[in-house]
Amino acid sequence: MTPTHLSVVSMPLETRREAVLHLATTADRLGYDSIYLPETWSWDVTVALAELASRTRSIRLGSAVLGIWGRSAATLAMAASTLHAVSEGRFTLGLGVSTGQLAEGFHDVPFDAPVARLRRVVTQVRALLRGDRVPLHAAPQARPLRLDLPARPELSIYVAGSAEKTVRLCGELADGWLPFLFARDRLSDGVAWLEEGMARRELPAPRPRVCPVVPAVVSHDSEEARQGAAWFVAFYLTRMGPFYAAALRRQGFAREVEAVLAANTSRGPAVVPREADALLEQLTVFGTPEEARARLATWRAPGVDPIVMLCPNLDAEQVRFELESLVGVRETQSLRVA
Repeated sequence: MTPTHLSVVSMPLETRREAVLHLATTADRLGYDSIYLPETWSWDVTVALAELASRTRSIRLGSAVLGIWGRSAATLAMAASTLHAVSEGRFTLGLGVSTGQLAEGFHDVPFDAPVARLRRVVTQVRALLRGDRVPLHAAPQARPLRLDLPARPELSIYVAGSAEKTVRLCGELADGWLPFLFARDRLSDGVAWLEEGMARRELPAPRPRVCPVVPAVVSHDSEEARQGAAWFVAFYLTRMGPFYAAALRRQGFAREVEAVLAANTSRGPAVVPREADALLEQLTVFGTPEEARARLATWRAPGVDPIVMLCPNLDAEQVRFELESLVGVRETQSLRVA
């Protein structure tokens, strides 16, 4: 298959190991650029990515994202260097501040000054991958050590986030930006923040790649696809704390957010009322194969490479159908669940 500039990420609720393997091997055969795995409170993503490295040939592998609370910067650097080696140079390290619930309720670490901690972790990981001694923070009196592996200065570090301070930090220190549920028409704001951060760099560097994570639902039935996209939006606005609702209000969608919250006060099917359709159009890709590809095309711009996120719990045939539909190809190989 001819490589594309489209990537895919597994949805955090997809915890079936065989399903993730199938997603990776199918995307690899179809020429997807990268597959990313998130880490929440289930699989250790570094171990899972090592398995994917052994089961794929050309697709790049990335973490989207590893939180900065559950591992030290040294552990992150060791994992990144190891995955870079076992994948033969196909690994990208994606980092993020995660959420207070995960930091405190799972890792038992105070969610204090997350942007400052992100700066420290990215700086320390970058130094170790360069072959330098780690710049110490908590124990400055100690003798700083190096990573006892070959330097990997070419290993890319991406940063997730939607707040201005985080995106500026990405522009200053990172190689790529991973926004999630960031409105398509507001990406230009994010690019401006990236460029403000780039102005703080000591040495000139290319602008970080912009890789928005976009929920995608493809069906032969347009309304069914819309319902799938509505599930994504309603789930993240009503089940994942106040973060995404607040972020979308800041982006100018307060009325639409309130409509979604008001329509989802019970445990019934997820609803995005018609007056909030702008959220579906601005945050997701959905529809028949032709409609979904047309919507996906609106996300493409110079330096913007979207990452599609499929629904969890799809069967193998549905995963292949959606991946094929989004790149506009039909795989001729017989279906094989990895």
